[in-house]
Amino acid sequence: MSATTSLSENGAAAVKRGWRIALTANVKGVSFLPEDGPPDAGAEFDSLQTIAALTEAIEADGHYVHLCQADHTLPEALLNLRPHFVFNIAEGVGGDAREAQVPALCELLHIPYTGSRVLANAIALDKVLTKRIWQTHGLPTAPFQSFTSVHEPLDPALTFPLFIKPSSEGTGMGMGPSSIVHDDAMLRRQVAWVLETYRQPALAEPFLPGREFTVGFIGNPGARTGRRRPWLYDNRGYHFFPVLELDSSQSITPNVYGVAAKGLDIEATGAPRYLCPADIPPALATELVRLTRLAAESLDVCDVGRVDFRLDAQGRPMLLEINTLPGLNPRVSDLCIMAAAEGMSYPTLITEILYMAAERQRIPYRALLTPLVPSDFSAEASETA
Repeated sequence: MSATTSLSENGAAAVKRGWRIALTANVKGVSFLPEDGPPDAGAEFDSLQTIAALTEAIEADGHYVHLCQADHTLPEALLNLRPHFVFNIAEGVGGDAREAQVPALCELLHIPYTGSRVLANAIALDKVLTKRIWQTHGLPTAPFQSFTSVHEPLDPALTFPLFIKPSSEGTGMGMGPSSIVHDDAMLRRQVAWVLETYRQPALAEPFLPGREFTVGFIGNPGARTGRRRPWLYDNRGYHFFPVLELDSSQSITPNVYGVAAKGLDIEATGAPRYLCPADIPPALATELVRLTRLAAESLDVCDVGRVDFRLDAQGRPMLLEINTLPGLNPRVSDLCIMAAAEGMSYPTLITEILYMAAERQRIPYRALLTPLVPSDFSAEASETA
């Protein structure tokens, strides 16, 4: 038996000396990439700096962290390690539901893990299916069309300018200045490029001219009992971070928060401006939070997430997409910028995600924790109702 105590035991001994945690990730320059992938394949993978920061935050709480590459080596790695828990940030490699690969493997091996379950991760990566679900729930999202052929007629409900992007990519992959099309010839060229480059449908929707926002959250619907910091969460079980505005008007890809802009350091020339808290009326902030919760609950998102919006010509917020695996780089990731803006430390953010997942899966963890008081979080009073 290892130095860690089995989670199958009951009582105070259950987590006496910490958990053996597998940090599942795809790491830039390390993890396997398909040979026939697009030119920006791997853009959504995490950096070694992110891995180091996560490891430090989790180990400081008393656990043992082992990095496991989320590629073809992962099944054997998990079988050999036999982790008590998986902290999952893996994007996956190949396939139309690659972000669900690690959750599916964890389910098969009966290993508890952080973040959304298999179906939510699979659906959220598919922007077309996500928008269809939101429409069914009566949530505001712009009209759209999915192109599987360059010859399909344009839906008469759509008018130029349009925005074209791959239907199942993240981190702004496949998005740049040419994504904004103003006539049918431009539309056909961009759709053909997406189909050929990414081998998946191209999503067309109106180019929304308004401001762009993103709203991050941690939490799960239900009771707050048993959490380390119950005062952080509203009466529905969530903690919403301050709204972040993404100003790409002067970025390297003007008015497009694409892969090139996202890859820049926040202080680099040509990077978007990250404005948090966003300078918006309280009523708009409240509406963005409300829509974020409904959008997440419609897909059964767990533990952590981030929802992107853009305002239409009338100033109404339109749902763009949802991220069930938001980046966790302490310096440049949107969610971490939001947490820092309200005074939440990076270790607090990471351990809250870990223990919310444990609570949701009924894993005992109290014995490991030291007593905490509200003063451990400087912005407790900012809780959003």
